[in-house]
Amino acid sequence: MAYTNIRVDISESIATLTIDRPSVKNALDLETVQECGRALDALAADARVGVLIVTGAGDSSFVSGADINDIRARGRHEGLAAINSSLFAQVERFPRPTIAAINGYALGGGCELALACDVRVASDSAKFGQPELGLGIIPGAGATQRLPRIVGLGWAKHLVLTGEIIDAKQALEIGLITAIAPAGQLQIRARELARRILRQGPLAARLAKLALNASSRVDLDSGLLIETLAQAICYSSDDKMEGTSAFLEKRKPKFTGS
Repeated sequence: MAYTNIRVDISESIATLTIDRPSVKNALDLETVQECGRALDALAADARVGVLIVTGAGDSSFVSGADINDIRARGRHEGLAAINSSLFAQVERFPRPTIAAINGYALGGGCELALACDVRVASDSAKFGQPELGLGIIPGAGATQRLPRIVGLGWAKHLVLTGEIIDAKQALEIGLITAIAPAGQLQIRARELARRILRQGPLAARLAKLALNASSRVDLDSGLLIETLAQAICYSSDDKMEGTSAFLEKRKPKFTGS
């Protein structure tokens, strides 16, 4: 599949989706959002893919946010269409684990894209922020909902209401990211994490992600029921038999995802 604003690569069961608009700091416009949506559909259906890494081209920006010219042209109907929000929900629902490799500015929609990924690792030069209020709008692609669930309501209010830009060290301290790597080693670190995930049972990883995503949306009893049902599926899987057999036989498991 040919793309104009993104690149897609698959190697060693790791797919990498790169936002490739360096001239505008990898800002998201409608065409880029639509291309990402098509790529995610194709990758979700590709049996070769075990983990997805999302990143930006170059060293200065992950995604600097939505294209301001694009925002300026949007009206009420475009706002209600939830263009970016729909894409980030698609990222969150992606059936395999996702890693955001944040290689620079992750502002506005860029930070919201990272929030939609399962794991976030950043370069030591990364910057994070939600500066939308300074444009007379609010974060409209998940930050008012996902950010409090990840860093807590206090820090979410601080970041959204002040528009403050924070560095990778502070992002790590508040739990926005889980690891920092030197800029030149970010992709190496992201792929190390991806390979670590790939060593786990793929069916178990998919069901664990489903249960974890549900944890912020349902009450405790409902969440525990989802967990129990997911575990029941695992208990009846070939992967469970292989994983437990491999442990007892002191060898590496050969999971099939079934």
